[in-house]
Amino acid sequence: MTQTNALPADILMHLRDTRTLPVISVVAIKLAVALSKWATRRRTRMALSQLTPKQLDDVGLTPRMAYIEQRRVFWRA
Repeated sequence: MTQTNALPADILMHLRDTRTLPVISVVAIKLAVALSKWATRRRTRMALSQLTPKQLDDVGLTPRMAYIEQRRVFWRA
């Protein structure tokens, strides 16, 4: 038995690129990938509000830059 270290997103990307899947499956996979990206963006942007000015400085952001990023909608990269 072999164990893979692939992330779910990697597996989804592989399945999305496979030509033998039915169209509805490809659409479902693309939707799952988009929702996963959106959830990650929302979670990381919300985490910015918990950082101190020192921590923001460590990652190269000003409080103003962090605020602007926090206010962006989750579907925007």
